[in-house]
Amino acid sequence: MALDYEMIGKRIKQERIKKHFTQEDIADMIDTSVAFYSRIETGRTAINLKRIVEIAEILDKPVGYFINGITENTQVYLNQDFKEILERCTPKKQKFIYLIAELVANHL
Repeated sequence: MALDYEMIGKRIKQERIKKHFTQEDIADMIDTSVAFYSRIETGRTAINLKRIVEIAEILDKPVGYFINGITENTQVYLNQDFKEILERCTPKKQKFIYLIAELVANHL
């Protein structure tokens, strides 16, 4: 399974905004340029584990949350992710995804 750098960046940005940090703040804290940090948030650059760990510590979130959206307190952790995927799909593709999900849920 490949990492979804765009989703990782989106989660990082959401948490940065919640903590009232600017991109400049975080870039300074992880000793990188604002341009590079901006590319992390937009998913235009691959982020390595070292950077994710640094950012997770600054934003006080588990590393896993940025990678897959899961935290120990999350019960329905993929609702937003699925919603965003489905919004990008045609109704026909949405139905196909639904049928696959129903099959997996009922038979695995």
